[in-house]
Amino acid sequence: MAGHKDQDFNRSALTVLHDRVWYTGQRAEKIPVGLVGVVGCDCVSLDLSYNELKSVSAVKNFTRLEELILDNNELKDLKTLPYMSQLTTLSLNNNKFSDIYSVLQRIKERCPKVVYVSLLGNPGCPDQLTDPNLNDEDDYERYRLYAIYTLPKTLKFLDSRPVTCQERIEAENRGRYLKTVKLPDRSSSPDIFETPTVGEFDEGIFNVSYTPLPRTTRGPQDHKGAYGKCRYRYSGKNSEGNRFISNNDL
Repeated sequence: MAGHKDQDFNRSALTVLHDRVWYTGQRAEKIPVGLVGVVGCDCVSLDLSYNELKSVSAVKNFTRLEELILDNNELKDLKTLPYMSQLTTLSLNNNKFSDIYSVLQRIKERCPKVVYVSLLGNPGCPDQLTDPNLNDEDDYERYRLYAIYTLPKTLKFLDSRPVTCQERIEAENRGRYLKTVKLPDRSSSPDIFETPTVGEFDEGIFNVSYTPLPRTTRGPQDHKGAYGKCRYRYSGKNSEGNRFISNNDL
């Protein structure tokens, strides 16, 4: 049975150098089971770039893993990412993440010691590499501060550059407010009005919670009404406009 499992991947495409492993460009949709049996649990660095991975649940078998490279795959989320207590490097460039904020949250929960994270080239990452016409430098800087605020404090390098002391201070002060949700594209249906949902605006700019409703409620017995007599009454019979109205108009 073990021999059969070992055949679920292309052995000729596997490169092993001490405790570092490369298995790239093989169109694998999931991490081969046999890969664990061949490289063992002593693997410290695993590069699975240029595959078609949609799940990474098998990473749980690499208990000593410190570096995981998953660039250029088909990952849409990180729901299958297991808890990785030793991981310090996680590279996820050019995947299919549209909700980049849930990805950041997942990394925070599953990789408590992460030092290096890269998410460039994903649909949800507002970097100019992904869409230079849609994203600008300010979009990315807001995202960057939010990411630094969200990810573990062990983070020292995000995307293409190190995290500076000034960025860390700004992230602590206002990073939580910089989560930006893009407005839906209404160009295909311009006649349809869509009400913005909660969180659809840039919270760093529109950080308000306004409501026209009263902030307290009163029961039926707690009223503030008052009774009294009206001193003046207006009938309108002496109104200047009434002399132009005939009986037929009534």
